[in-house]
Amino acid sequence: MKRYDLIVVGAGPAGLSAAIEAARLGLRVVVYDENARPGGQLFKQIHKFFGSREHKAKIRGIKIGEELLQEATDAGVEIMLNAAVTGLFAEKEITARVNERILHRKADAIILATGASENMVNFPNWTLPGVIGAGAAQTMMNLHGVKPGERILMLGSGNVGLVVSYQLLQAGCAVAAVVDALPRIGGYGVHAAKVARCGVPFYTAHTIVRAEGGDRVTGAVIGELDKDWRIISGTEKHFAVDTICLAVGLSPMSQLCALAGCAMEDDPAKAGYVPVVDKYGETSVAGIFAAGDVSGIEEASSAMIEGRIAGLAAAHRLGFLDKGDLDARIAVQEKALAGLRQGMFAPGSRGKTFTRTDEGYPLSQNLLRKGYLDAAEISAYPGITPDKGLRPVIECAQNIPCNPCQDACPKHCITVGGTDGNITALPVFDAQKGCTGCGLCVASCSGQAIFLVDEDAGEVTLPYEFLPLPQKGDRGRALGRDGQEVCAAEITAVKTAGVFDKTNLLTMRVPPQYAMAARFFQRES
Repeated sequence: MKRYDLIVVGAGPAGLSAAIEAARLGLRVVVYDENARPGGQLFKQIHKFFGSREHKAKIRGIKIGEELLQEATDAGVEIMLNAAVTGLFAEKEITARVNERILHRKADAIILATGASENMVNFPNWTLPGVIGAGAAQTMMNLHGVKPGERILMLGSGNVGLVVSYQLLQAGCAVAAVVDALPRIGGYGVHAAKVARCGVPFYTAHTIVRAEGGDRVTGAVIGELDKDWRIISGTEKHFAVDTICLAVGLSPMSQLCALAGCAMEDDPAKAGYVPVVDKYGETSVAGIFAAGDVSGIEEASSAMIEGRIAGLAAAHRLGFLDKGDLDARIAVQEKALAGLRQGMFAPGSRGKTFTRTDEGYPLSQNLLRKGYLDAAEISAYPGITPDKGLRPVIECAQNIPCNPCQDACPKHCITVGGTDGNITALPVFDAQKGCTGCGLCVASCSGQAIFLVDEDAGEVTLPYEFLPLPQKGDRGRALGRDGQEVCAAEITAVKTAGVFDKTNLLTMRVPPQYAMAARFFQRES
């Protein structure tokens, strides 16, 4: 039987991060993954990450995946693909199916980073071809270059549903609507806003009644829900769509943990049935660790940190790292993880209702219901000043862990968290610092929530990530935050640069009175 110091199950962000940390300390490490390509969900994630530098903020998931794979290779990690782990035993032995062969392997420590699976919901005709999960849609688009459909209804407004809706638009699909049974949008408001300004409506407190079609989806019917979660008669709405995309949550894939005899718990704050772990990610079975979504659903940034912690702890357990070094390294990772676990989207805040930001600003109800800030609400937030002339307008109205805009500004006009460095604080713009209009803040914003506005000149510079890229002189329509036409617009400048990382900056000229309303450009057909 072949032996290793450490076996990692799962080659996603948590698994690769754990393997890298352990291998760098001298452990012989192998990673098993059932897929044909390592990297887990990272290679589907073409959007920029949130957080700070230590969380790889403003870097796209696909780039992070490439970096992790290179680091794993350099550290000497062995990666076994098309290798489904079918058994895990308390003696830290596994069985894996590789090319129709069953392999038996043993290690001194095991790290489980098996991730999560998509939830499904049942409704009439839900088995029709054309009803797919959001993860499947991402796989089709971002790995295989295939459009999932021409016109899609998205069910679910958490971050997955919002991010995939935007990526569907980028792929050239039409998104008919985003529907959610909850009375409010579940994901980041900035994600919702970039979907809304493309003209996609949101229907909160609605659910799907049925899919329509014979041998495939040809339509969908939704209905409004009352306070008892019953469909209100007469509120049904029909959409002609060929695809229904489900983004209704994730469940930890913790079966191997239970199989090994690990103590388990059903924890709603962690989105399901998960192993009980200590601060190092170690389960009740000594030498078996869990990291990433398998121990509680969070963002990929958190999964990578949890993986690093588990890799370091496994190295310590096997004698490759002394306790002093372990504690020092873990303290760094815990600080980074704590930064992501603050604010209204923290794991501990699941199910809570917020009416104000941490700073005391009223939380936009329009943003929660419809996906965009109402014009009357804009001036309430510290990223928006009444000054005229060229300046950034920061339409960030929720406590999200993110601060790339602060780091990007060469004049230090933008601050996040003040002296305490709290990355979930709302960005603050200081006009006295002398904004130069360089646009770095616009390009760096992971939520595409920053615009350069010059009301005197009637110009708005906005982030743009669609193809084909408009050119200087192109004419079209300026759309508002709600995706409706505001006025005619002309492109006066297009900026692209390596430092922008494929976020292009479009400057469009509009009548000056519409500069604070125009937020998207639609070329004339």
